[in-house]
Amino acid sequence: MNSFFRGRSFQVLVLACLAAIPCPADTYITNSIADTFVATGPTGKLSVSNFGAAGSLTVESAALAQGPFQSVLKFDLSGAENHFNAEYGPGDWSIQSVSLQLTASAHGNPIFNPVAAGQFGISLMANGSWVEGTGTGGRPTTDGITYSSLTSTFINNASDQGLGTFQFVGGTSGTGNYNLALNGGLTGDLQSGSDLSLRLYPTDNQVSYLFNSREAGTGVPELTIVATPEPGTLELGVTGMVLLAVWKRRCRGEV
Repeated sequence: MNSFFRGRSFQVLVLACLAAIPCPADTYITNSIADTFVATGPTGKLSVSNFGAAGSLTVESAALAQGPFQSVLKFDLSGAENHFNAEYGPGDWSIQSVSLQLTASAHGNPIFNPVAAGQFGISLMANGSWVEGTGTGGRPTTDGITYSSLTSTFINNASDQGLGTFQFVGGTSGTGNYNLALNGGLTGDLQSGSDLSLRLYPTDNQVSYLFNSREAGTGVPELTIVATPEPGTLELGVTGMVLLAVWKRRCRGEV
């Protein structure tokens, strides 16, 4: 009888200790595979111009002299799906957090407004078929997404999903990290390994946020994804560890 209770106490102790161990989280980081800003210019003539090869992206209010500006970014999530499937098993994981890191930059191009603090929004685009293009701030082209095509073709208020409103504190250096809302569209894209398209747009009358594009070479847009195993997967592992420990004790005649 005492041997039985000693064995039961051991099992309970093992379970209690394992339950106190936090779920192991894993992180995957990826950079944008396409990005560009779009603009109208003060007279509207830039609305059909593309700036996909520019070294900067920007979000600027329509209330400013040179605005408005918006930016779009695309990320390939197939690597994230493969990484977490290898770590936890196919589909046996869930997203804990997703954050976008941007690196502020300075500029000397009169096309932009002076950098200023303010608020901007991020949305998940249902239509991610836009093309980056090859235009720059000094030599725009028409071979990719423009302000006109963004607003007429790629923004869908019924299908796009808001991922949050964020504060740019101002400045021309340093990084900002923005935690995105985990809605169904975002987690669905992550779990299926689809391409992810984000639109950044002004939400007040003063924001003018300039940050590096992928063409900058350093400080490029970065998406950080943190995932954890599904509870069922962790419970199976815990059960297996407990059974193994009990079996070893029985082999030694301790249970």
